[in-house]
Amino acid sequence: MSLRCWRGKLSAWAALALLVLCWFYVFPFYKLPRDKDVVEEVLRQRGDWKKNASAIGLYRKLLTECCDPKRMFAVTRENSPLGKVLWYDGEFYYSHTVDNQTYSLFVKNNPLQLPLKKCAVVGNGGILRHSKCGRDIDQADFVMRCNLPPLSAEYVEDVGTKSNLVTANPSIIEKRFQSLLWSRKPFVDYMKAYGSSYVYMPAFSMRPGTEPSLRAAYTLADSASNLTMLFANPDFLYSVGRFWKSRGVHAKRLSTGLFLVSLALGLCEEVTVYGFWPFSVDLRQMPISHHYYDNILPYKWFHAMPEEFVKLWQLHKSGALRVRVGQCLHPEAGN
Repeated sequence: MSLRCWRGKLSAWAALALLVLCWFYVFPFYKLPRDKDVVEEVLRQRGDWKKNASAIGLYRKLLTECCDPKRMFAVTRENSPLGKVLWYDGEFYYSHTVDNQTYSLFVKNNPLQLPLKKCAVVGNGGILRHSKCGRDIDQADFVMRCNLPPLSAEYVEDVGTKSNLVTANPSIIEKRFQSLLWSRKPFVDYMKAYGSSYVYMPAFSMRPGTEPSLRAAYTLADSASNLTMLFANPDFLYSVGRFWKSRGVHAKRLSTGLFLVSLALGLCEEVTVYGFWPFSVDLRQMPISHHYYDNILPYKWFHAMPEEFVKLWQLHKSGALRVRVGQCLHPEAGN
C-alpha cells in the first residue's frame, strides 16, 4: 500500500475520531436521574442535615487550591493590570487585552469583607413558589442571587428582598433591555430593587457579551447608582468549570447557580442554598414551573442542571452546605 494511501486512511480515521469526540462533548453519554427518583431521595434524607465543619473546611481548601476565589473571583486592577490578556473562558481562541477603557471599570481589589459568615445562595427554581422562605433568606449575613430575578411584592414572602450580590448574564441585558442601545431608564429603574448590591457579570466569557456588560457598567455609573459592578474573572470561571468536571459534572458550561455556590463555598463559613430544583415536579409530585416567576426552559444541552443538583445534594448529605427544598415554615423540623 502506498504512503499516500496510508495517509489518506489515517486522515479519515482521525476525522472520524474527532467527530465522535465532538458528539460526546455535545451529547455526553450519562444517565440523568429521573425526577421521581430525586424526589424520593430528598424526602428520605432532607430531615437529617447536620453541619460538618470538616467537610466545609475541605471544600474551602480544595476551591482555594484550584481557583483562589478570594483573589480571583472578580477582575480587579490587582489581578488584571493594564496590558493583561484575558482569555474568554467560553471561547478559548479569543481574548481581550485590558486597556484604559476597561481598566477604569475594574475595582481595585476584592471588595468583600471576608470572611463572610452565613451565606444564602438563591436560585430561581419554581420550588420557591409558596415556600415562605423569604424571611429565612433575608436573615442570612450575605445573600447571592442569580440572573436579576424579580423581587417584587408578590414574591417577597417566598424569596425575600435582601441582596448583596446578584449575577446578570449579558443575554438578559440584550433581550430584556435591548442591549441598552435605546432608553436606559427601564434598566436603571429595575436595578433599584437590588439596593447597594454587587452586580456580577461575565463580561469576558463570550465575545458578544463584552459590549452589553460594559454598557451596563457605564449606565449604572452615569445614573449615580448605589450598585457596584464586578466582572467575573474568566480564569476563575474556567478553573471552577474544570473543578466540577473532574468531579463528574458533564456539561458544556456550568450553570450560574453552581458558579455562585462554588464562590460561596470558597468564601463563606456556612452556606445554605434555596431555589435549586431543576425538576418538573415538587416534593408532592405536583407539576411546578421552571422559575418561580415564569416557565421558560433553558437550552437543555448547555447545562446539566439535574446532575448539578445531585452534586449539591451530595454536599448537603456530607454537611458541607445545606440545600433547602420545600417550605421554610418550621426550620427546626429540617424542611
